[in-house]
Amino acid sequence: MSRIQDKTFDCEKELTLSIIGGKWKMLILWHLGKEGNQRFGELKALMPGITQRMLVNQLRELEEDLIVHREVYPIVPPKVEYSLTEQGKSLMPILDSMYNWGENYMENVVGDQAERKEAIK
Repeated sequence: MSRIQDKTFDCEKELTLSIIGGKWKMLILWHLGKEGNQRFGELKALMPGITQRMLVNQLRELEEDLIVHREVYPIVPPKVEYSLTEQGKSLMPILDSMYNWGENYMENVVGDQAERKEAIK
């Protein structure tokens, strides 16, 4: 956990967001939590907008933070799989809650705004 050891956090929420925050980390965690073990190419295919470099960087940070486990199989050609650690799995209820909140927000707030815009036209 050397990536975060040198940083000072004012509260635990700030630490949590430092570990899972950003555009891609929660999506990576979501796919690993819902789909199980994934190879690099499989993860990249699940997130069409991510670059290879960004995926590598995000996976490395999650691995360094002990959220994702990288398993290298000693075969030819090399095979590498990513999975959630126990600490990573403990994030799934939080991600599920965030998904449910977003779905509710989309239906009730975003949907209502679209209806209001249509009514104004």
